Amino acid sequence: MNYLRIKKKKEITGLLKNGKRSHASSLTVVYGGGEKTAMAVCVGKKYGKSTQRNRIKRLLREAFRIWADKLEKPQRFLLIPKVAEEYSFAVYQREIGKILKRERLIENQHPKSDCAEYEISAQNGI
Repeated sequence: MNYLRIKKKKEITGLLKNGKRSHASSLTVVYGGGEKTAMAVCVGKKYGKSTQRNRIKRLLREAFRIWADKLEKPQRFLLIPKVAEEYSFAVYQREIGKILKRERLIENQHPKSDCAEYEISAQNGI
């Protein structure tokens, strides 16, 4: 399932005012109902220079894309990362999955991802 991008400031502020928040160690997700699944990423200048901010946005979009197919009903999402020394795709993927499961927006299942398999094999020394 493809998702739309939220681009208008009015939509983002409306979601911030009326949406539900869920927190994890690496990011905050604000979500609310919608006709179609849509997502926006909020990354300000405190996260670093433009190359760093763009990388964070790419990581979050890809991590969300993997879980978007598993949503039970259309929602609008705003992903707000927390400032950290290092940003990891695997961490974002895991945290988004935890939040979606906790808020019962998806069934309790894991996405298939090459990155997760690679990390497991890298930890075992394979």
